[in-house]
Amino acid sequence: MANIKPLGQRVLVKRIEADGVSAGGIVLPDSAKEKPQEALVISVGTGGRDDNGKLIEFTVKVNDKVLISKYGGTEVKVNGEEHLIVSESDILGIVG
Repeated sequence: MANIKPLGQRVLVKRIEADGVSAGGIVLPDSAKEKPQEALVISVGTGGRDDNGKLIEFTVKVNDKVLISKYGGTEVKVNGEEHLIVSESDILGIVG
């Protein structure tokens, strides 16, 4: 488990690696793979406030599987593993 608590309306996620085989059964090298867009929410931030000072609730929660943009977020290493810190607004959807 990560020991990073994002600030504000940011979310710490870990990309879920895609299968390394194409639809036709060809094994793809790492250089040919696209960045996975599915990620697992590891930690959520402290939240934000609206114009009236009311706390804005997060839409996502820890352990949600989400879709993120391919090139968004800031990469960080946590315990030797790569993670991303993204703004909650950069999360495209929750995979159900």
